Amino acid sequence: MEITIGVQNLSRELVVETDQTAEDVAKAVRKALDGAPALELKDAKGRLIIVPSATIGYVEIGSGEQRPVGFGSL
Repeated sequence: MEITIGVQNLSRELVVETDQTAEDVAKAVRKALDGAPALELKDAKGRLIIVPSATIGYVEIGSGEQRPVGFGSL
């Protein structure tokens, strides 16, 4: 699943590919926004991503579905 995090004062977004469920990610985001010092996520390679809660602009939680590719996908 792809997670996109907008960080204040950065021109680019952070894009994290994770094996966590959408519910787990949403729970971690809510915890960070409710006063935890940081948002912590594990990416698909097992690395820990830490974003300070005060700098989070937005979080997009993508679906686990992959879009079809090619001429037949229209």
